[in-house]
Amino acid sequence: MKPTTLLSTFLPLTSAYSIPKDSTAPSSNAFKIPTARESAILARRILTLTPLGTISTIFPSTTSSRNPPGIEGKPHALMEYISACDPLAPSNPTLLSLNISSTFRNAANANLSLAITWTPPPLPPPSRSFLSHLNPFSSEPPVQPQSYSAAALPRYSLMGYLEPIPGADDPKSDVGKLVQTCYTNTHPDAKYWLPGNRIHESHFVRLVVTEIYWVGGFGDRAYIGWIDAKDWESVTEKEIEGARLPGEKPLEGGDL
Repeated sequence: MKPTTLLSTFLPLTSAYSIPKDSTAPSSNAFKIPTARESAILARRILTLTPLGTISTIFPSTTSSRNPPGIEGKPHALMEYISACDPLAPSNPTLLSLNISSTFRNAANANLSLAITWTPPPLPPPSRSFLSHLNPFSSEPPVQPQSYSAAALPRYSLMGYLEPIPGADDPKSDVGKLVQTCYTNTHPDAKYWLPGNRIHESHFVRLVVTEIYWVGGFGDRAYIGWIDAKDWESVTEKEIEGARLPGEKPLEGGDL
């Protein structure tokens, strides 16, 4: 396969975005690369829909005696549960910090990063035309659904630090009810590790986002670069609900 042919099979996959349009802007059907602000909307939707991320920390200068010598200053990355459940700061990811976790021990009083990748919904099974079903001798091959190149899908890194969510550990407080209900809706098994459990000490914390680096896909189809923290924070719930990511069903009357 020629390089140009191979690239052309990927290009349509990177433009499968839908972003709420500015009603005051002139209408145009021409494709354009999403702006940093539009990419912030897509990133916030990914945070809302994605339950897992990878948190990267650095082993501090003073570590547990159980750690091997010389581990200080080395990077450490592990999968963690994430959610968007903070009613006080919805742009900051909500995390359940367990004191036994090396990730959260490293992150105490230190910066960290959270990597999030968009995973499209499962593809439908291969299909055949109605006429081919009527003919048992039909040699028509099934139509394969369009797949997605991992390199064409959006992913990003949030950098910042952790701080407690006031009131979130108390299931009787208004904030605690909201955070704990939202978090266990996303992660039902986490009900065993909520604050006050008998297994491990835990607390709800937020990742206070200070920097965002976004890779929307291939550079000629998507924005790649830094997103301003103000753009990240200012995304509205309406914008999040109105956006669509690769593989999602379009809104009524919309297109991807």
